[in-house]
Amino acid sequence: MNHVSFNDHLLSPSKIVCVGRNYVEHIQELGNEIPERMVLFIKPNSAITASLTAFHGGDKLHYESEIAYLYQGGKFVAVGFGLDLTKRAVQSALKVKSLPWERSKAFNGSAVFSEFVLLPENAQPLGLTLYINDRLVQQGDTTLMLYKPDEILAEIQTFIQLEDGDIVMTGTPKGVGKVKAGDVYTGALVQNDEILVRQSWLAQES
Repeated sequence: MNHVSFNDHLLSPSKIVCVGRNYVEHIQELGNEIPERMVLFIKPNSAITASLTAFHGGDKLHYESEIAYLYQGGKFVAVGFGLDLTKRAVQSALKVKSLPWERSKAFNGSAVFSEFVLLPENAQPLGLTLYINDRLVQQGDTTLMLYKPDEILAEIQTFIQLEDGDIVMTGTPKGVGKVKAGDVYTGALVQNDEILVRQSWLAQES
């Protein structure tokens, strides 16, 4: 089982539940419609990786930075920075035929995470930033989400059981793009200008 780090411990999530189309400007940049209901899909434990690659099985990958929550004891207890890697061309072909997204979203190595840190007790918005080679490419926060974290958790629990250690990825703001080998990707979670967690990855060819 693959693992993530939280509080100096390694945890092996049984699954990652992901929210699609949760930021209006990202929906618009991909030419999609605002959904009538929350869009949810699942990545397996095998999707978790510590490395960032530009290709998988010959398919070009796109990055999508996300605020990721760690579930324990019936609630979110920790937060981390995540990259939802996507085979955009494969996804587009699947959508045209109204087929499931798993081949474009749930492949091995499609979920990259920073370490997880305790979720702040105050209710101030959480934000994320993604820099590529020190250039800001993505920025957003929980106030821009169509569905807020508490709403997401409640909706997930209407149809699926979350296990301790499972991760919920809450969608990506605008600014997604192709992963380029040799570039340095630096993701951070912030609250009131305080950096909660920050991590960098050097993108590899495959």
